[in-house]
Parts: sequence; structure tokens; C-alpha cells
Amino acid sequence: MAKVGGKNSWALLLLVLAGVVLGGFIGYLTQDISGLSWLNYGQEFGIGGSNGAGVIRLNLGIMIINFGLTIKITIAGIIGVILAIIIYRKL
Repeated sequence: MAKVGGKNSWALLLLVLAGVVLGGFIGYLTQDISGLSWLNYGQEFGIGGSNGAGVIRLNLGIMIINFGLTIKITIAGIIGVILAIIIYRKL
């Protein structure tokens, strides 16, 4: 990735990932607090079954590997991404 407007786009990617992780963590921590439980509201989607078994199955004879991906987008995660972008623009 190249620099965009004199800024490193890798820094933006890392900040956005950090915002998603921290936002998801904060949403998870506040799910049982009555006034803040709305932060954990979101939608989960992805590839794979609800029991964790992936759609792609690789049978190696002695080992079976299941591949899958699940993404949960919450309000706290979205707030984390917005804050990460604001911080990036201030740098």
C-alpha cells in the first residue's frame, strides 16, 4: 500500500483493525449493563455453520480441517472504526 496524501495507509489499516477489536471488546463487556447493552447490538454473518463447522472441509486422512469465517458487526465496533478514522485524520 502506498502513501495517500502523505500518510501511510498501513497506519490507517492498523488503526481501523484496532478500532474494530477494541469496539467489539467494549461491546462484549457492556452486554450485561442495562444502560449500555445497546453497544453490543449487531449482526453476525459469515461462511460456516452455527456449530463452528466450516463450509470448506479438508480431509487429510489423519486430520480433518474445517475452514469458516464469521464476522459480527456491532454498534461499538462501528464507533471504534469511526474513532480510528478520526484519530488517523488528526495525525
